[in-house]
Formats: sequence, C-alpha cells, structure tokens
Amino acid sequence: MRTYLEPTFLPARCVPHGRETGPRVRTVTVRAGALRAFAFGLVFLVGVKGQLAAQDHEETSPAAAVEAREIGFAKTMADRDFEAFMTFLAEEAIFFAGEVPLRGKSAVGRAWAPFFEGPDPPFSWHPDLVEVLDSGDLAMSSGPVRDRSGEVVGRFNSIWRLEPDGQWHVVFDKGCP
Repeated sequence: MRTYLEPTFLPARCVPHGRETGPRVRTVTVRAGALRAFAFGLVFLVGVKGQLAAQDHEETSPAAAVEAREIGFAKTMADRDFEAFMTFLAEEAIFFAGEVPLRGKSAVGRAWAPFFEGPDPPFSWHPDLVEVLDSGDLAMSSGPVRDRSGEVVGRFNSIWRLEPDGQWHVVFDKGCP
C-alpha cells in the first residue's frame, strides 16, 4: 500500500466565516495492485484510441478518397452506366486519346459513349497507385487497364482535382499500351 497526499480546494462559499480558504490536503491510501491495474487500463485505452484514430485517418485521408473515387469511376464502366461516368469528369477535363486531346466534358462524353454500348465492358481498370499533393487539392491515380479476358493491355494515369463541392473530379486522363 502507498499513501499519497492529495490537494483539495474548498470554494469560498463553503468555508465558515473566519476560516482561511486555500488548499487542503487529504490522505488517500491506494493498494499497489489497484494502482497498477489503473495504469495498465489507462495505457490500454490510450493505445486503442490511437489505433482507432489512425484507422479513421487512413480511411478518410485524401489518398483514400481519391482511390475510392477512381474505383467508383471504373465501376461505371463495369455497370454500363454512362450517366454516372459523366459525373466523375470536371467540366474542363482533358482526355488524351489518339493524336488530338479531347477537351471538355462533352467531348470526352461523345468519345467515350461507344465504350458503354453493349452488355459487356470492353476493358476495365483499377488503381494501384494514388498520390496527393500536400496541399490536398490535386492527386494522381494510376493502374493497369485490362481487356475483357483480364489481360493487362495498358496503364491509365488520371489527375484528380478536389472541386469546391468537396468531390474529386478527373481533370486529365491518359492511358497507354
């Protein structure tokens, strides 16, 4: 057992007239085992809270948000949902396809609409790399492009910008064989 002196304070309104206010000391006796159990519990709770905070940060980090957007973007092709595809594009998006870049959301839409025809997607993609600027408003995603059979036929590179509405939108996209 250990004995500790613990300061206590009495508010002025609780002190009878004529008695001095200020710190008082009371003696508290604590068993060593109870103190160790309390310390262990405190360390455990702090560790768990730190671990949960780290998980929350990873799940809500800008890189995780961009990765989720890229996966959602690719899902529009798998789901054959052209309208949803268009919601991922910035108004001023530029897609590099062929010799002349596609400039603007509507030009990209016109060029990509045929890829959404038919029951099966002609290709798929999935990010394996995402990097975000320290400013938190511009990001790059990259990954393999696969044909219908699942063979890797190229690699995509997309640049994402965090828009005022809080959503990430594609501003540049380039695939290569």
